[in-house]
Order: sequence, then C-alpha cells, then structure tokens
Amino acid sequence: MANWKTDLAAFVEETTAFAKSLRVEPPMTHTIPDPIPGVKRMDSEREEIRQRVAKFQAHQQRLIKDRKDYAASEWERMIASRR
Repeated sequence: MANWKTDLAAFVEETTAFAKSLRVEPPMTHTIPDPIPGVKRMDSEREEIRQRVAKFQAHQQRLIKDRKDYAASEWERMIASRR
C-alpha cells in the first residue's frame, strides 16, 4: 500500500516542478472593439430586442396577409372554374 503513496508523491512533485518551469504570461486584457463603420450602435440591449421583436411581428403579419390573399385568390379561381 505504501507503493502507490510514494508513486503519488513522486507524481505530485514532478507535476509541481513542471508547472514551475512553465513561463506564465499575464492574461490578455479584454477590450471592446470600436463599432464597425456604418453600423448603428444600440443604446441598450433592451432597445435592440424591442426592435427585433417589432420586425419579427411585422414579418409575421406580412406572412399572414400573403397567406390570406393567396387563399382568397385560389378560392376565386376555383369558383370561376366551376362556372
């Protein structure tokens, strides 16, 4: 049982020596890049979310209108073909 304890101690010692031999550099500082030219920066994330939701709702309304228009035109075409 003592054998694994000596192996573990040797491994810890070897690992510690290896870690000390590494040259550790300080972490890079994170900087926020300048906005891309031509891209309007949002004042807040909430405003961006509001705009995205509004665009999505408008898109959904267009799809609903297009679907109703298509259904109405198909209905009229089917009635016209029966005459």
